[in-house]
Amino acid sequence: MSRETSGEDASITHLVVIDEDEHCLVVNKPVGILTHPGGPRARDADRPLTLEDLVRRHLRPDDPASAYVGTVHRLDKLVSGVMIWAKNARAARRLARHFETRQARKEYWAALDLSVSRTAINLSKEWIWDDTLARGAVPWRVEVVPSDIAGCQRAVTRGRVEEYAGLPIGLAFARLWPETGRTHQLRAQSAARGMPILGDVDYGSTTAFPAGIALHARRLTLPHPTRKTFESWVAPLPDAWRSAGIVLPETVI
Repeated sequence: MSRETSGEDASITHLVVIDEDEHCLVVNKPVGILTHPGGPRARDADRPLTLEDLVRRHLRPDDPASAYVGTVHRLDKLVSGVMIWAKNARAARRLARHFETRQARKEYWAALDLSVSRTAINLSKEWIWDDTLARGAVPWRVEVVPSDIAGCQRAVTRGRVEEYAGLPIGLAFARLWPETGRTHQLRAQSAARGMPILGDVDYGSTTAFPAGIALHARRLTLPHPTRKTFESWVAPLPDAWRSAGIVLPETVI
C-alpha cells in the first residue's frame, strides 16, 4: 500500500496558525493529514480527519459545517508546510487566480536521498528541471515521460543546492521553486534524476525519515486578495528534520 493512503496520524488535533485576517488564514500543515476530504467518503462522518476539518473548527467552533472555507491549493499528506485558505468567496476567487497565473511564488526545502543511485550524481549548484509528467502504471505515482505521451503535463522547477556541515552523509539539501503546480511534481522530478526525496518510498528512497517525507513548503509569497501588497509567510521546519540528523544553521531556520 502507498504511504500516501496509509493510516492517519491520530495525534493531529489542532491547527498551527501562522497568520490570519478577515480574508485569509495561513497555517503550517503537519505531516500525516490530508488537505481536504475527497472521493466517495467526502461526506462520511467516519472518514479520516483532514486539514480542512481543522480549519472549519478554527473558523466556526460552534458550527464548523457552516464555515466558509476556500481551498486554493493543496499539499500532499506526507508533506508539511505553509498553506493559505480563503475565508470568503471574493478572497477565494482572487487567490485561486494568483495560483493559476503563477503570481504565487512557492519555495520548498528538500533533503535528497543520494544513496539510491548506482552511478555518481552530478548535482550542480543550480538547475532548472523541465519535464513532462503523466500518471504511471502505479495509481499513486507520477512519472517523467516523453512529451508526446497523451495527457502529459509540463513541469518546471528551479533548484539550488545549499552546502551545510550539519547534513548526514548521502544527503543533499536543496531549495526548490516550482514554476508549475503539478501533482507530485517535486517528488517525481527528483526521483527521475536518481535522488528521491528522503523517506519517499513511493519514489524510490530507501532511507527512513521519522515522519512523512523530507519535503517542506517553507515559504509562500503572493498578492494579498484585497490589499495592493505582496505578502510572504514562512513555516518552521518540523522536528522530524532534526530527529533525522539534518541540522541547519540557525540563520537558515
